[in-house]
Order: sequence, then structure tokens, then C-alpha cells
Amino acid sequence: MTAQIIAFPDLLAPPPALDPSGCALFLDLDGVLAPIVDRPDGVTPDPRRTFLLRRLSERFDRRLAIVSGRTVQDVSAITEHAVAAVAGVHGLERRNVLGDTTVAAADPDLGEALAVFSALAKAQPRLIVEDKGLSVALHYRGAPFAVEAVREAARRLETRTDLVLQEGDMVAELRSRGADKGAAVRAFMSEWPFQGARPIFVGDDLTDEDGFLAATAAGGYGVLVGSTRHRTVARYRLDDVPAVFAWLEAAIGEAAS
Repeated sequence: MTAQIIAFPDLLAPPPALDPSGCALFLDLDGVLAPIVDRPDGVTPDPRRTFLLRRLSERFDRRLAIVSGRTVQDVSAITEHAVAAVAGVHGLERRNVLGDTTVAAADPDLGEALAVFSALAKAQPRLIVEDKGLSVALHYRGAPFAVEAVREAARRLETRTDLVLQEGDMVAELRSRGADKGAAVRAFMSEWPFQGARPIFVGDDLTDEDGFLAATAAGGYGVLVGSTRHRTVARYRLDDVPAVFAWLEAAIGEAAS
């Protein structure tokens, strides 16, 4: 196993030019392929993104997967089915290149979490509840002043249920127990066409650290997008979504526009 180096994001250099030969590419969606927006439904299909993903899938000989906190269905709609392999809800559901899908069991305590989060959102309409089936998220980007109330409610729910609290960028999410993004990467890497490739994981949030770890352990590396306050095991960093597009488009011989 490759040694893990923990660094502050601002100290990381940009990644080297991306060489598709012998590599497998794992991409988060929000914050990597699409800018972070106030509402989850604010991210819609984009012709440039769709074209890029289709070309990447060709250049990487299908060794391309999107690993996202969104559902597989949501990712597929946003990317216009440009990528066959998708892991959703942070790894709790996964569709491989052949179209085979695995889905974790939903925790019955999600009903209580949904009720609590919905009550909070009713009291503060700028809070947004997202029911993913296997998890429930409460977004507070539109109401940053509610951060402590949201986190406190989420932590209390985690304490008295079997749910796992996963905090992200302006969101608190309670999810069923099971696979994370790292487990999704390992599962893909055990299957055709990813076997034997060098994994590269690109993500922007704390939830992506599991993916960085899995990629590094398999001889690859992580690329952090943006700058966060937490330390990271990613080896490289890109500033933002436009920088990601420029890096990826260079790998397929497209000039960034």
C-alpha cells in the first residue's frame, strides 16, 4: 500500500498532464464537473460537459466512472447517460460498465430523519430537504445562519439511530450504513475494464477523501478541486471547475473554451 501523505490544500501543486493510457478516471459531479449551486435541481445537462464525458470514455477505453453523492438516476440525467459506470449516494448504489446495478438496503430510521429535516425546512423555507431514498440531506447554503441548528439536529439523529452522519459543503446528510466512495472505487477496480489500471480520483469535498484514499492505495492519486479548510490525502489540486475542464479537455486534445 502506498503511504498516505496528509497535506493542506493550499500546498498542493496542479496535477501533471492526464495520460489516459493505463489509467482509470473517477470524477465527482458537483464541484468538479458542475459548479456548486444553491439548489440541487439547479444543475442541468450541459452540452460541453456531455461531449467531454463521451470523449473521455472513448479515450480511457471506458475506464471512466462518476462517483457522486447524487443518485445514479440523477447523475445519468444530468450527464445525459454519457458515462456507463456510476456510483451514487456516496457509494450506496452502483452501476457498472455492463449496466449491472447494486443497491444497499435503506435504513428504516430514514423516515425519522426525513420528518425532522422537513420540520426544520418548514420553519425556515430557505433550507432544502433532499430525499435520496438511501439518505436524507438538508442543504443550508441558502440559510447559512442555520448551520448550528442543522448540525445539532443531524448529530442528535445520528446518536439515537443507526444512520451515519456525513457532513459536506453546506449540507448535513444522514445515510444508511454501507459502502462509501472508497468502496465504490475498489469495487470498480475489481471489474472489467478497470482492472490493472492506475486510478485517479477527482473530488472537491470531505466526502471524497475516501475516494482519494482508495486511489492512492491502488497506486494512483487524488486531485482536490478548490480549497477547503480540512487537510487532505489528495496529492494534487485544481482551483475550480473551469480548471478541471481545461485539464480534462487537454487529455482529449480539445482546446478549452
